[in-house]
Amino acid sequence: MDLFSATQYLLFLAIVTALMKPLGRYMERVFSRKQTALDRLCLPAERFIYRVAAVNSDAEMTSKEYATCFVLFGLVGTLLLYGILRMQQFLPWFFPQYRTTPLSPDLALNTAISFSTTTTWQAYAGENTMSYFSQMVGLCAQNFLAGAAGLAVGVAFIRGLTRQLSGTLGNFWVDLTRALLWILLPGALLGALLLVWQGVPMNFHHYAITSTVEGARQVIPQGPVAALEIIKNLGTNGGGFFNANGAHPYENPTPLTNLIEMLAIVLLPAALTNTFGRMVGQPRQGWLFYCVMVFLFSCGLIFADHFEQKGNPRLAGVNFRSGPLHSGGNMEGKEVRFGIAGSTLTAVVTSNTATGSTNSAHDSYTSLGGMVLLVNMLLGELVFGGLGTGLYSMVMTAAIAVFLAGLMVGRTPEYLGKKIGPAENKMIMLYALAAPLFVLPLTAIAVSTRAGLSGLTTNTGSHGFTEILFAYSSCFANNGQSFAGLSANTPFYNLTTALAMMVGRFALAIPALAFAACFARQRNTPSSSGTLPTHSFLFGVLLTACLIAMVALSYLPALALGPILERLLFGS
Repeated sequence: MDLFSATQYLLFLAIVTALMKPLGRYMERVFSRKQTALDRLCLPAERFIYRVAAVNSDAEMTSKEYATCFVLFGLVGTLLLYGILRMQQFLPWFFPQYRTTPLSPDLALNTAISFSTTTTWQAYAGENTMSYFSQMVGLCAQNFLAGAAGLAVGVAFIRGLTRQLSGTLGNFWVDLTRALLWILLPGALLGALLLVWQGVPMNFHHYAITSTVEGARQVIPQGPVAALEIIKNLGTNGGGFFNANGAHPYENPTPLTNLIEMLAIVLLPAALTNTFGRMVGQPRQGWLFYCVMVFLFSCGLIFADHFEQKGNPRLAGVNFRSGPLHSGGNMEGKEVRFGIAGSTLTAVVTSNTATGSTNSAHDSYTSLGGMVLLVNMLLGELVFGGLGTGLYSMVMTAAIAVFLAGLMVGRTPEYLGKKIGPAENKMIMLYALAAPLFVLPLTAIAVSTRAGLSGLTTNTGSHGFTEILFAYSSCFANNGQSFAGLSANTPFYNLTTALAMMVGRFALAIPALAFAACFARQRNTPSSSGTLPTHSFLFGVLLTACLIAMVALSYLPALALGPILERLLFGS
C-alpha cells in the first residue's frame, strides 16, 4: 500500500468517525420524538401525512404487527413498481428510439423486487431500458421508501432491547415517516446539490446525438441522474442510472464525488451504532460495535488493496509498483481517474454495506481481491451494513458470542441486562442459518443445471463458480453488485435471484424483531460479578472471532471451490 492510498483510506475513516457521533445523536432525537432543528419544517408535513393516511401516531405495535406492516409495505411497493415498469411505454418521458433492451415480465418482476428490498440488482442497462418516469417515480421513489423502511425496523429493534415488561416496539408508520422526513429527504437534497455542483446532470432532456472524430454517430444519455444517484447511496440501495454505474462520468465525475458518494453510503449505518448506545443507555456498547466494524473494514481495505496492487504474479517482467507515471497493479476494469485506491475503497465500502454502487468491474479483480468482496457480503451485512440491517445483524451476532461465552463459564447468557433463553436462541439460530440455507443450495442448483450454467457466457471453471456464488450472496445480502461475466437476464436467474432478495430482506428482519420483542418483555436484571461485560476489548475480540468462525464454518468449502482454487490454478 502506497502513501497516497493509505492517506485516502485514513481520511475516509477519519471523516466517518468525526461525523458518526453528531449524526447518531440526531437520529436518537428524531426517533425518540425529541426536539430537533428541522421540526418547524417536518412536523407540519408529518401531521398532514398522518391525517391523510389515517395513522394514529400514538398507537403502538407488537412485533408481529410491526413485521406484518413491514412485509406488506414491501409487497405493495413491489406491485406498484412492477406496474410502472410494465406500462412505462404508455407513461411520460419514454423515448422508444433509445430503449434497446425490452422489459420482459420476469425482468420487470426481478427489478421491482430488487428495488423494494434495497437490493437494486441490475440485470438491465438503465439508459437503454428505463424511461425517466420509471427511474424517478418508480426506482428513485422505492430507494427512499425501502431505505426508510429498513431504518424503521432497525430503530424498532433497538427500541425493543431498551424496554422492560413491554409487548410493543413502536409504530412502523411513525418510524417510516420520520426516517423519510427528518433523515433521507434532507440528506438527499443536500447530497444532490453537491453532486450537481460537481457536474452530475439533473435534467429531463432528450438524449444528445453527436458525431465522433471518426464520424461515427454517438448517443449521449441525459436524465435526472443526481436525484437517483444520491438516494441510491444514502438509502444503501445501489443501482445505477447508467449501466456502468459509478464508473460512468455522469454518475461519478470526480474524485470528490466518489468520496461524497462513499460517505453517503457509510455515514448513517455507522452513526446508528451511536444511536444504539444512546438508546440503550450504554454508549460504550455502540462504540464497541463501531470499533469492530472499523477493524473488519480496515482488514478488507488492506487485503483488497494488497491483492489489486500486487496484480497477476504470472505476468513476468511487469512492474506492478505504483509510481509518478503509472498506478501499477491490476488496472483491468478500473477507471484511471480513480486508480487502485479509489476503486478499492468503493469496492470495500459497497460490499460491506447493502449498496451495489460500484465504480469498477469486480469481475476483473484478482481472485483473492474478489474474494475479499465476497467474504464481506458473506459476513452478513454487518460491517456498517444497510440502514437498520447492519445494526441488528451485529447485535444478533453479539448475542451468539454472549451465548458461547455463557456456555464456557456455565452461566445463563445475558445481554444488556436481559437473559438469552430458549425463545431468544431460536430467533438467533433462524437468523444465523438463513443465509447458508439459501445461498448455498441456490448456488448448487445453478451450477448443476443447464439453465444455471447457460449464464456463464465468458467464464467457466472456478471463476464461473465464483460468479454464481457472488450473485446469490449479493442478492441475499440485499447488496446488488455482481461479477458481470454472469449473464443474469434469463428467467432462471431473474426468478431465483428474486427469491434470494425476498428471503434476505424479510427472513432476517422478522426473527430480529421477534428477538427484540422477547427482550422487551423481560425485566432488566442488575449486573453481578459473573456478568460478561459486553463493552470490553475482550468481548470485541470474542465477537470478531465469532464472526470469522461463522463465515469459515458455513462457506469455506464454497470459497475453496471458487476464488481459492482459481488462485492456485491460475496465480491471479
